[in-house]
Amino acid sequence: MFDPTAFDNMKVVVEGALYDFDFAGKIVIIDRNDIMNMAKMSRSFDVSFTLPESQVTAMIEIKSNLINLAAELLPDSLSEKHAGCYMKLQFFHHGITDAKPLNNIESILFEIWGRNRKISQSVTVNHPESEINNVHSIELDRLIREDQIEDLVELIDSMVLTLEHLEGYLSKNHFNLN
Repeated sequence: MFDPTAFDNMKVVVEGALYDFDFAGKIVIIDRNDIMNMAKMSRSFDVSFTLPESQVTAMIEIKSNLINLAAELLPDSLSEKHAGCYMKLQFFHHGITDAKPLNNIESILFEIWGRNRKISQSVTVNHPESEINNVHSIELDRLIREDQIEDLVELIDSMVLTLEHLEGYLSKNHFNLN
């Protein structure tokens, strides 16, 4: 048996909290990936979920690289300031290319996540189907440490709140989400 890393512990907390929401019927988990890249000695874990009967999807991703792992396992050789994981949150839907609704969505994200977060939006049009895909990303521009593990449940609460607000905005304004 091995001693779990910060990545392992954070993954278990995030996964457990999300499945608790899923079992309670508040969200539906639609995808899960747990990847170990042996060539780069990195790990990533992501879970995608949605509200029941919703067309907006959320994904939480946790990443750890060799430096993060080495800082944990070899604390004498590397500064402990590298021990931890990186997180990225994304929200997906379809159908918006106009600036005004994208600005309104950005305002919703800043209202929930704060102005100090790095929030980006991308719009992709797949040709020849002309399918429009929207991605709203929130990068936590810092290393998440194990001593912040209890904050992860609050982070998931905020993700569910974001899904509710995005779904409400898109439904209220009759955007075609398919």
